[in-house]
Parts: sequence; structure tokens; C-alpha cells
Amino acid sequence: MLTVDYDRLGIGPGSAVIDIGCGAGRHSYEAYRRGADVIAFDQNATELAEVDTMLQAMGQAGEAPATAKAQVVVGDALALPYPDSTFDVVIASEILEHIPDDDTAIAEMARVLKPGGSLAVTVPRWLPERICWFLSDAYHANEGGHIRIYRAGELRGKLEATGLRFRFSHHAHGLHSPFWWLKCAVGVDNTENPAVRAYHKLLVWDMMRRPALTRTAEAVLDPLVGKSVALYFEKPDGTDAPA
Repeated sequence: MLTVDYDRLGIGPGSAVIDIGCGAGRHSYEAYRRGADVIAFDQNATELAEVDTMLQAMGQAGEAPATAKAQVVVGDALALPYPDSTFDVVIASEILEHIPDDDTAIAEMARVLKPGGSLAVTVPRWLPERICWFLSDAYHANEGGHIRIYRAGELRGKLEATGLRFRFSHHAHGLHSPFWWLKCAVGVDNTENPAVRAYHKLLVWDMMRRPALTRTAEAVLDPLVGKSVALYFEKPDGTDAPA
């Protein structure tokens, strides 16, 4: 389940990509499949070990081009261990809402991006997230949980303040917002609730089969209640004409 639209990032063979806060690795896997040289970057060493196992398995199974490279790196998003202008593409999906010092994290993302490169950031959308917070403290008030709710314009301003140029935005995962509202209403840890289990099966079926019915439903729901908002930026290369 991807939140980022890879076709907008131009990721392909030879692209240098870093997936910051990669979590379970979903965006790193897709970059690798497309032939990129990808770094799956996260502070959770245990989860990264599982990501590494999957990346190696993908390589051995021929699911990525032989020229592609992938590695996992444990580190801090507030101090990326890379020189300026290292990556063609920077991805930061669903991590900024967890970081107290988001301004420093954003500055680091912009710093390691090459001039002319692309950055994709996704965060929970304001309205669906506000409903989750209203329904359940346990949804967000936990160690490592969500500490803020962004408005898209606010986040865009933070990124543009680093000199990045905004290109596009969209919403994603419209089918997932009602699922999380349901979980928050019955208890986020109540996995045995019949309605939660039934909805979860629907989401798994959708992700595995991608039938026309649910794809159409999500396309309709995304602009209305999409769970995430994705913003895309470009780092000026100095050759652009003045706006």
C-alpha cells in the first residue's frame, strides 16, 4: 500500500533514493523494484533488520533489476549522515507527525536533496486525523505516537521555507479513514471486534486484488476523507527562470 505516487518522482534505474523513516519498508521496496539505489533509513534497528531481509530476498528472487542497490541504515532524521546534495529523491512518508523538532528534520531532507531533485512528504490529513484524536486518546497519546496534526498549507509553508518549490499534492487511502474511526470508537487495541475484523479483511482484499469496485470507491473518497495528504516538491537547480 503506497501513499506516494512514484510516477510523479521519476524513480528508475540509477536514481539515488532515501526513504526516511521507512518503517516496514513499503516505499523502499517499490523504489528498489524500479531499479533505484535505495537507502531504507530509520531509527528502529529491529524493524530495519526485517526490511533488510525482505530487500535481500527481493534481490535473490529477481524482483529488482540486477543493477539496483538497496541497504538499510539506522540513524536519526535530525542528523542525516550524508553530505549535501546526495539524493535524487527523498521520501518521508508518515513520519513528521511523530517528530517534535520537525523543522530540523525538514531542513535535513532539503539539505541532502540534489538540485533538480524531488521530495515527497506525506502526513495524516487534518480532518480524518482530528476525528481520530476526538474519538480516542490511545490513538495518539503514546510513546512515539502522533504529536501534531498538520494542515496541508502549514506543512507546505515549512517546506517552501527551505527553498523547495511546491509541485503537486493529492490525498490517499480514502477507504482507510472509516476503518480508523471505527477502531478509535471501539478501542484501538480491540482487534477482535467483529466490525473491525470485517473491515480489515476488506482492506486486505482490496490491497491484494485491487478490484474495480474498491478502486473506484477510493478514488471518490480520497478527495473527501483521504487518510493521508501527499505533497511533492522540487529543489531548484539554479538554472530556472525567475518566477
